[in-house]
Amino acid sequence: MSDGANQSLEIYCGSSPPRAVDILKNLSVSSIILYSVLTLMTLVANLVYFEEVIYLLRNVPATNRRTTIMWVSGVSSVVATTSCVGMFIPLASMITDLTTVVYFAIAFHKFQEMMIEEFGGDEAFLKRFENTPMTFSTGPCCCCCPCLPTAKTSRRLMFLLKLGTFQLAFLRPVLMIFTLVLWVNGTFIPDDFSSSGPALWINISLGVSTVFALWSLSIVFYKVKGELKNQKIMPKFLLFKISFILNQLQALIINITASAGSIACAPPFSPVARGAYMNQQLLIMEMFLITLLSQIYYRRKYNGQETDETRPAVKPQNGRNDVHDTITEGESSNV
Repeated sequence: MSDGANQSLEIYCGSSPPRAVDILKNLSVSSIILYSVLTLMTLVANLVYFEEVIYLLRNVPATNRRTTIMWVSGVSSVVATTSCVGMFIPLASMITDLTTVVYFAIAFHKFQEMMIEEFGGDEAFLKRFENTPMTFSTGPCCCCCPCLPTAKTSRRLMFLLKLGTFQLAFLRPVLMIFTLVLWVNGTFIPDDFSSSGPALWINISLGVSTVFALWSLSIVFYKVKGELKNQKIMPKFLLFKISFILNQLQALIINITASAGSIACAPPFSPVARGAYMNQQLLIMEMFLITLLSQIYYRRKYNGQETDETRPAVKPQNGRNDVHDTITEGESSNV
């Protein structure tokens, strides 16, 4: 092989992502078909989500409940969109990753709020579960600690649980913006996990913050999952966790595999860039399926009788059931 060819291969197999023009020039017929199908999947996922937003605007009152549902149900379409952009423009992968992690961080807090809003808000939630214990032996922190003491459901405890997810919604965007600034400055190297580099400490901080947010979310979920069974809270929670795991764990596994040399260089992609490219393609297909499944659980119509049956019962007081006397027309549309 000539020196020019060796130099060209060395440039192609470097650590920097390829340019969009280099990708488009090297597309084969099969690659063009693959890109077209994945782009179509992304477009359909966004159209499905926009249709769901229109449905929510028409059928759910302008309350915090409607806002939280829009945030949570939009996770899969946002990930599909950012993955599609990253697939076409690898140099923008840092920006697309920033958008995804910021959205996920906010969606964590919004999912917790959505569960509370299903009871009518903070006051209704506290009224329903007052004098009942809250269990802390849930994943990912304390699933193996059933001996942990319980605590009475109170306003203070509810504030702390909300703070557990809010800290991720606040801290993760701040750290990712800081990471972006360091990356533009050339100080941040994603593959450098030495103790002297910022990547290690930023990832540790994000990991600890995410674990606490998951714990706070799980505590509230296990408290309400029985009450919200008819609202399909279990499949909603599973879809949300699957989206998060696929977005985080799958990328981590592929990145480790590429760094270990198990993914070969394929010009114009280096092993790491090719691993990110494969992850983006997989995410588009996975998020497309999750978007379609989300429609089954987030877009549901009920008539008046079905709404009364699916509404969480309020705790009986003074020997009678304290059921809502009036239900507005908008609230009769349960999503």
